[in-house]
Amino acid sequence: MNKLSKPNYKAELVGVFGHPVDENPTIIMQEAAFRALNLNWRYLTIEVFPADLEDAIKGIRAFNMRGINLTIPHKVEVLKYLDEVTHDAQLMGAVNTVYRRDNQLIGTNTDGKGFLTSLNLDAKIDPRGKKVVILGAGGAARAISVELSLAGVKEITIVNRSPKRGEELVNLLREKTPVNAHYEPWTSAFPLPSPVDILVNATSIGLFPNTSQKPNIQYDTIRPNLVVCDVIPNPPHTQFLQEAEKRGAKTLDGLGMLVYQGAIGFKLWTGLDAPVKIMKKALSKEFGV
Repeated sequence: MNKLSKPNYKAELVGVFGHPVDENPTIIMQEAAFRALNLNWRYLTIEVFPADLEDAIKGIRAFNMRGINLTIPHKVEVLKYLDEVTHDAQLMGAVNTVYRRDNQLIGTNTDGKGFLTSLNLDAKIDPRGKKVVILGAGGAARAISVELSLAGVKEITIVNRSPKRGEELVNLLREKTPVNAHYEPWTSAFPLPSPVDILVNATSIGLFPNTSQKPNIQYDTIRPNLVVCDVIPNPPHTQFLQEAEKRGAKTLDGLGMLVYQGAIGFKLWTGLDAPVKIMKKALSKEFGV
């Protein structure tokens, strides 16, 4: 006689801490992935004010949560509350994903890896030896530039309005990675240098609801052999990418980056391969693509 399996009504918890966090769409793809693999897991979208971050991290431990994502403004501040931070996240100085290993909370950064995976799989581009221009010097730019540097990019130009942040990122890349990096001020419509292979918008310009906005560059300097990438997932087909397409450039939207970085987090939390196609389909439906 077969014994009945012991019932288990406990859901495993993960989620995201941020402020603001209302419009963070990660729950859509992660919950779709949990359902697809029949996992009793829940993804919680939690507003955590800056002054409460330490207590929130204690809450991860107290609730035996399996991990958490961090978004604005917690990606840097969280480092001081973790047991360990991976080497690449240390280089970036930012953590967007925390996972549990035994009783230890480990911080890593999946943003740049998600971008790199999308570049490889979706755009079919190997970045080794390429020259790259990155617009912005915030968290996304830091993650992407570090991962591209470690992947063998030859040269990176950081274009940013704030010289302080731009030069800080360039100095980090020069000191900690083998890439040739330099900073360009962004005071007017930026003309793309020649030659350049990959252009990345790593700013939030064009993100919903400001969908009519686009980065201030000289669009006529975009050439057909250029690969133009946007980190913005909503809407995926931004004004920036539309302008690039008009000039014959190959484009890569931010939806793939969002899905692939989420898939890496899914694997770190569950130990299982993420159903990437299902995650991307769920987000595409949510964004009306």
